[in-house]
Amino acid sequence: MLATTDIMTRLSEVKVKTAAALRAAEGDRGASVVTVAVVKEFDAKADKAGRNSDGDGAARDSVIELEQAGDSAKAAAEADPGLGAEALDAVQAAHLAICILKTEV
Repeated sequence: MLATTDIMTRLSEVKVKTAAALRAAEGDRGASVVTVAVVKEFDAKADKAGRNSDGDGAARDSVIELEQAGDSAKAAAEADPGLGAEALDAVQAAHLAICILKTEV
């Protein structure tokens, strides 16, 4: 299990990926408004996780909540027929990052 400081570092790395996913989704003219909204929520949860991870229990809860938002973003992206490959790849990369972190906490 990672120490809280390590979790915080890893959450900041995930935040970089969620921000990239949001930029890609917002910049994709074919993306549905629903997909963009769900990815935006994923990115907002990454912000929240970075602020609310004091202590091991809170850090783990933040990772779990963020993974749930990532699951929703991935599902929305994969279901959006207008979403381009670059945006889809970015969402999937952000989702993978939080899934890997979850296995370590």
